[in-house]
Formats: sequence, C-alpha cells, structure tokens
Amino acid sequence: MLGERYFAARERLSDVMADIAALAAETGTHLDGLLPLAEVARGLGPPFLFVVCGEVNAGKSTFLNGLFGTELCSVSRLPETKKVIHYRHGGRASETAVAGLLEERCRPLDFLRDFQLVDTPGTNAASTEWQPQADGLVAAAEVIFVVFPVSNPWGAATWNFVSRLPRQALGQVVFILQQIDQRAPADIAVILGHLRDLALKRIGQVPPLFAVSAKLACDAKFATPPGAAALAELVASGYPALEEFISRHVCSAPARCDLLEKWRAQAAAALRRVDEQIDSQTRGIHSHGSLLETIEREIDGMREQFLSRLPRHLTGVAEVFQTESVGVAKLLGKRLGVARSVWRLFVGDRTSQEMEAVIIARLQATVEAVAQTDGGEVADACRSHWDDVAARVRQALGVDLGDAVHLDDTLAVARRRFVQRLGSAASQGIGNLNLRHQLGKDLLRRNVALKSFTFMTLFLLAAGATCGALALPWAPLALCGLSAAFCIAGLLIGRLTRKSLIAEFHERLLDTCGAYASTLRSDYEEALRIVFQDYADSLAAIRRHLAAEKRALEPRLRRWNEVFLTLKAIEQDLPVSVTGQTTEW
Repeated sequence: MLGERYFAARERLSDVMADIAALAAETGTHLDGLLPLAEVARGLGPPFLFVVCGEVNAGKSTFLNGLFGTELCSVSRLPETKKVIHYRHGGRASETAVAGLLEERCRPLDFLRDFQLVDTPGTNAASTEWQPQADGLVAAAEVIFVVFPVSNPWGAATWNFVSRLPRQALGQVVFILQQIDQRAPADIAVILGHLRDLALKRIGQVPPLFAVSAKLACDAKFATPPGAAALAELVASGYPALEEFISRHVCSAPARCDLLEKWRAQAAAALRRVDEQIDSQTRGIHSHGSLLETIEREIDGMREQFLSRLPRHLTGVAEVFQTESVGVAKLLGKRLGVARSVWRLFVGDRTSQEMEAVIIARLQATVEAVAQTDGGEVADACRSHWDDVAARVRQALGVDLGDAVHLDDTLAVARRRFVQRLGSAASQGIGNLNLRHQLGKDLLRRNVALKSFTFMTLFLLAAGATCGALALPWAPLALCGLSAAFCIAGLLIGRLTRKSLIAEFHERLLDTCGAYASTLRSDYEEALRIVFQDYADSLAAIRRHLAAEKRALEPRLRRWNEVFLTLKAIEQDLPVSVTGQTTEW
C-alpha cells in the first residue's frame, strides 16, 4: 500500500483518540474541544490529491490503473478523457457533473478513502475549456504527475502546461516517461537525459523522473494467480521505484506530519485531562473510604461507651443476685419442712431442679429488664447517629442510605435479639454454676438419713403392734418406745440438716455471684457487638457504592495505561519535523 506507515500511524492515532473520547465519557471528563472529534469522524485528515496530466493518448488513464492495480479509468486508443474527472470514494458508483467540464465519479474502492485522483484531458486537446476547472485542483494537488509518451516526450503542449504552473506547484511535480516497453533501454536513457535538459531550460529545475510501463504494471497486477512472471513484469515496469517514491512523499509530507503531531499533542493533552479526572476519582474513593472508616470508628466508640457502663449494670445484677439468693433460701426452707420432706420420701425429690428453675426465672427476668432498657438506649443512640451519618454521606458521596423506617425495623430486630441473647445467657449462666448438682447431692444424703429413721420408726411400730396382737408382755411397749425414739431422732436430724442445707445453699449462691457476673459480662459484650454490627450493616449502601467505584475504576486505569503506551509508541514512530523539513520515516 502506498504510504502504508503514514496511514497505519494515522489509523492508530484515530483509534487512540476514539478510545480517549470513550474513556473521557466514562470518567465524566470534560475535554473542552481538546480532541478533533470531527476530524476523527472523517478519518483524520483529507485524502491525498493526485492530479495526472499529459498529451492525448500519453497513457494517463492506464498509468493510474497500473498505479493502484484496478481498472478505475477506462482506456482506449481514441482520446477517452474529455473532461476533468475527479475520482473519490463513495458508497456506490455514481457520476455527477459538478461544473462545466468537471465531473465527479464516486467509486466504492478502499484506496479512494486515502487517495483522490484527477484525470485530465490531453494538454494538446482541441479545446482548453477544461483548464479553469483543473487549475483549482492542480493548485491543491499534493502530487502532479506529468505523463510524457515515449514516442513524443518533447511535446510543446505539455511543456507549456508545466511552464504555466505556479512556483509552489512545481515542487509537487513528478515527471513520468510512459510506455517504455516500446523502446530499447538505451533509447530510454537518452530520452530521460533529454527530459532533464528540457526541464532545466523550461522551469529551471529537474523534478523527480521515472520511466514506467503502465501496460506491464497492469498485466502484472491483474495476473491471476500472481507468480514469478508477474513479479518480473512488475519489476520491468519501473513501478516499484515510483511507488517507493510516492510512499516516501506521503509519509514525509511536512504539512501532513505536522498535522499528525498536532493531533498527537492534542490526544496527549486530552489523555492528561482524563488522567487528572481518574486521579481525582481515586482520591475521592480514598476519601470516601476514609469517611466509612471514620463512621465505623464512631460506631466502635459508641459500643465502647455502652460497654463502659457494664460494671454498674453488673453491680446491680450482683445485688439482685444476692437479694434473690435470700428469697430462694427462704423458699428452700419451706420446701424442706417436715411434712413436705416426709412426703417427698415416698414420691421423689425434685427440690434441686425446682430451686434452680426459680433462680433462673428470677435472674432471667432481671437481666432481660436491664437488656430491654439498654437495648432501647442503644437503638436511640444509633438512630441519632444515623441522622448525622446520612447527611454526611449524602453530601460527600451523593448516596442515600435509605429511610428511617428501614433502620427502625433493623434496630427493633437487633434489640429483640439482644434481649433474647442476654436472657439465654442468664439462664445458661445459672446452669453452668452447678448449683443444682451440689444441692441434689446434699438433699440425697439428707433423704437417705430420713429414710433410715422413718424405716426404723415404722418397722419398730409394726413389730410392737404384732407383739401386742400376740399378747406378749412388755414387748409392745418397748418396741413402741423405740419407734418413738427413732421418730424423734429423725425429726431432730431433719431439722438440723434443714438449717445446714439452707445455710450452705445460701453461702454457695453468694460465692458464685462473682463467677455469674463474669459469665454474663462476656455474653453482654458479645450481644452488644452483634447489635452494633447489625447497625453497621445498615451502611451497606456506602460499601456497595465504594465497591462499584473501585470496580469501575480498575478497568479504566488499565485502559488508560494501554492508551498511554500506544500513544507513546505513536509519538516515537512519528517523523520529527524541523524547520519545515521532515526526517525520513
């Protein structure tokens, strides 16, 4: 492809600018006209304009066909081109008369996106009415091909045309000696020398000069399939040297290269603007993360504040524990009365379980009452904190944390769980103190002793009754006396053990008060932590917002790095223009 490196760089630069524009839109960056988006839409720069002129039947149309390897221009031995024909790209083939003898022909050929071609009538044509239409195109042309037929390279009409060209246009002129396949190589060398001499005499300079055969070039490029013979024909046609010259001219045109550098600089400036926006967003994410950390620290501070009140609460619980221990000890004394004790000897003794159940019920109710009060205070503190946090988050992040109704529901559930957990902890704490087991062992020993005395009393009474029935002298009285003695002894043992059991139980309750408070402390701390964790979970909107920002930022950073590296590669690949001169590409 002619000028392949230039067009590749231009295409890469166009893609980079499109990527920058897309990245700017995603990041909300205002480019303020830094990117030539209209030029990007048109393909970054107009196509190169090539104008071909020469005598009638000089082979101008065939020359263009051979240059681009397509049957663009119709070819005939008779004068075929009678108008100035401007070839340009179009979605479908069309021919439009523009003005006078200027005709615009659109063709759906890819190379016409980058090259527009102008084919002119012969310089020696009978009519010169076409020349005014051609003058404007010639002045704008970046390459003016002047085609000389090998049969008559000194035709006056063509030389007169060249002589009339403006001085600035002469720098774009390229001489083409066409149809060299019709002469011997030695003759071609002589003709080329003659052309150089005439150029010095007529225009004072020798333009680039190439000897070509458009016929051989067309045969080679149209060959199907291409092979060694086609390659030999292409080399013999002289087109490779011409195409290399055109490529160098396209790639090193100072105005075009300066324009590429200008657009690259604009793209770099736009990319820096996007980078500043991404940096700003990154700082914003860090700031938002700091805000979330601050709020979480505030929640931890609130939790510590409530924990600091726990010793006072535990003191109150200990006092209640001591008070309840007196009441439970009195209740135990009633349960250990004579009648009840004897009755339980026959029906079974569940006093230890009942005492534990009484303690659990009383202390659980007390702890739940404290938890209910604390839970309400925690909910009020969270609700007050929420109002302040919601305002700060809305101002800093533009995120709505939700309505107060949702928060009230969350806090109500958390409060209920808090009370339930502490109530369960109060019950489990009593069970862990092992009071029932120890009391049960003591009661078991007492009951064994009472059963023994009861058995002896009943046995001796039964024996005395039997002896009385048998009319034995003195035996009934003696046995009944012994029975009464065992009964009185049992009553005394029951009374003494009752006082001992009550005192030991009461003392044991007082001894376990500290352990119970310690057990309750850890459960209180854990329950309070869960309440504030539930409250902190209400800030999920902030976390989702931050996570979404981070997820969106990461691919943008990767894309920015990719675009930056591509732009740097383009910068290094572009030729450097110095004082209007462009280095070799």
